[in-house]
Amino acid sequence: MWATLAMLLFIAADFASDGMKALEERRYQEASELFAKAVAADPSDYAAQFHLALSYSLLGKPAEAIPVYQTVLKLKPRLYEAELNLGILLVTQKQPREAVPYLQDATEQKPKEFRPRIYLADALLQADDLAAAEQHYKAAAELDPKSAAAQLGVGRAIARQKRLPESAGHFEQAAALDPSYKDALLELASLFEAAKQPEPAIAIYQKFSDNPAAQERLGELLIEAKRIPEAIERLEKAIAKDPTPANNLALAHAYRLNKQPEKALPLLEKAAAGDPRNFDLRMMYATSLRDQKKYAAAAREFFAATQIRPDSKDAWNELAGMLILLDDFPQAMAALDRLKALGGETPAHHYFRAIMLDKTKQYKPALESYQRFLASAQGKYEDEEFKARQRIRIIEKELSKR
Repeated sequence: MWATLAMLLFIAADFASDGMKALEERRYQEASELFAKAVAADPSDYAAQFHLALSYSLLGKPAEAIPVYQTVLKLKPRLYEAELNLGILLVTQKQPREAVPYLQDATEQKPKEFRPRIYLADALLQADDLAAAEQHYKAAAELDPKSAAAQLGVGRAIARQKRLPESAGHFEQAAALDPSYKDALLELASLFEAAKQPEPAIAIYQKFSDNPAAQERLGELLIEAKRIPEAIERLEKAIAKDPTPANNLALAHAYRLNKQPEKALPLLEKAAAGDPRNFDLRMMYATSLRDQKKYAAAAREFFAATQIRPDSKDAWNELAGMLILLDDFPQAMAALDRLKALGGETPAHHYFRAIMLDKTKQYKPALESYQRFLASAQGKYEDEEFKARQRIRIIEKELSKR
C-alpha cells in the first residue's frame, strides 16, 4: 500500500514538473492536460490544482477554471493568489456578488496591492454597492495615481449615485491619464442627457470634433436648445465625414427651423432614399415638398407614406389635399373615401368633397356634401360656410330647372 501511494505521489510530481515547464513555455493546452493528470494522481495537491485552474484561465476557459480554484481554496483556505484569480474570473463572468468575498479577503491580506483593490471595486460596482465601490476605487487611485481605470471607476460610482457634476472631473482625469479612455466621456454625456442636463452634454460632445456620431448628437442637442446656426455648422461637418440618413435628416430639420427649406429638400431626398421604409422621414420630405409648392412630388411622397402605414389618417389627409390642388379629383375622392373608412373624416373633408363634386357638375351629391359640411361645421369656418351657402342656393336653382 505504502509503495503504491509513493508511486502515485512520484507520478503526480512528475506530471506537475512537466506541467510547470509547459506553462512557462506558454503551451497552455499541454500544461492543462499534464496538471489534470497530476490532480488525478493526487487530488489533495493544491499546487497542482492551482496550476490546472491557471492553465484553464490562460486558455480562456473560465467555466473550467472557476470550480478548480474553488477546490484549491477548500484545500488551502485563504490562499491569496487563488482568491485573487478566482475573484477576477467571477468579475469577468458577471458574477460580482460571488466575487466580493474572495476579493475582500485578498485585499485585507495585502491592503497595499492595487490589483485586488481595483477588482474588488469593479465587483462592488457591478453588484450596485455604489458607496463601497467608490471607497475602494479611491483607495486604488491612491495606490496607483496613474491608473486611468481607477479614476474612471470613481467617476462611474459617483455618477450612479446621482452626483454627476462631481463625477465629471474623474472621467476627465481618466482621459488625461490615458487617451484610450477619452471615449468614456461620451458615456458621461449620455448620463447628463438622461438627467435632463443638456448643456454639460453639449460641452462634452464639442470635444469630439472627429467623431461623426458625437457631432450628429451635438447637432440634435443644439437644435433642441434653439441654437440653430451652431447646430447647422456642426451637422454640416458631420455630414462631410459621414453622410448617413440620420445626419442628413438632422441637418434638414435644422435648415427648416432656420427657414432655409430650399437647402433641406435635397438632404431629405437623400435621407428618404437611404431609408425608404421610414414613415416619419417620408412625411417630413413630403411636407417640405408641399411647403415649396412642389405638389406633384409631394403627392408621390404622401402616397408612399400611405403604403408604409396604410392606417395613417395624416398621410391620407395630406395626400387628398395634394390631389385636390392638382385637380386629380378621382384619386382625391378615393383618398377621402379611405380617410372616411379610417374614421378620420372632418367638416373640411365634406367641404373638399363638395367642391370637387361641384366642379365636375355632380350637383346633387355636391349639394348633400355642402349640407353635411354646414351641419358639422357649426360656425367654426365662417368663410367656407358663407361660400357653401352661396353654392347651395345656386345649385338648388340649377336643380329646380331640371
